[in-house]
Amino acid sequence: MPFLSCFERASPALKEILLKLYHAENLMELDHHLHEFGSVEYHIQCSAVDPNNTYLSIATPQLSHGVPLSHGFPHSTLEVVKRICSDVVEIVEPAREGYQLTLRLNFTKIPHSEDAVKMITEISTLQAVILSSQLKEILRNVSSKDASQGMYRPIKLVYHPREPFFIIKQPEKVTAVFPMRFKENSDVIIATAFFQELMDVGSSEAWAKAPPCIWSPIPPPELRGEPLEDLSTNGGFVSFADETVKQCTRGFIQRRMRNRLESLVEVLQKGTIEEDQPVKKAKGMPSA
Repeated sequence: MPFLSCFERASPALKEILLKLYHAENLMELDHHLHEFGSVEYHIQCSAVDPNNTYLSIATPQLSHGVPLSHGFPHSTLEVVKRICSDVVEIVEPAREGYQLTLRLNFTKIPHSEDAVKMITEISTLQAVILSSQLKEILRNVSSKDASQGMYRPIKLVYHPREPFFIIKQPEKVTAVFPMRFKENSDVIIATAFFQELMDVGSSEAWAKAPPCIWSPIPPPELRGEPLEDLSTNGGFVSFADETVKQCTRGFIQRRMRNRLESLVEVLQKGTIEEDQPVKKAKGMPSA
């Protein structure tokens, strides 16, 4: 499922901690709790009692409360986790109390080469692997009865407590709808211009094969009947529909908007500098 690429990211904070442990010349005693995305908790632990191993536990909320998942992580999720640097990572059973999954990491099996950073980055994608697996199971469990009646009900997904979005599964495509919320009024203004520009570019011939992108200040018809609190936004709604759904969380859009704004400011500053520079006279030209 290509659209699951929206979850393919390593945790920057977890990656930083694991790299420090890997590069440490002497054994580091560590018992650290890391909270990320407001709802995910990691527990990283290593001690002199077990010097060759680092223990990584994770607690993450259910991605969707509208579609029940099987108890605990499904077998398919555990199989995918086992393939993450299988020489280095081992699942510990049972998991540490209060966590859904505990991994034993043996850093001595990571080669001292450029591959080390790549392998630790892959381990840091643990939450992404879990979320992707949850989403696959959710989509598999979509009611066939609703589909047979032509009813494709939105599935609310909570990737971040303040950033829910919706997936609508249809026979030939998957549509993702992202309610956009911003704290700053300036971000709302930038977002409006950014989304309108994105739609203009997407409708051009050069991008004819790209997944269609639609922005609207009001909820799309697919979300009719959803709770009002989920549809209250100040940045409108962004929808991607096709076999591929791009990453489009509020944070991602905000970073892209900031990059666009910086590039525009850079152009304006360059133009101002050029206007302020004195015009050089040609050699031999008499003064005015």
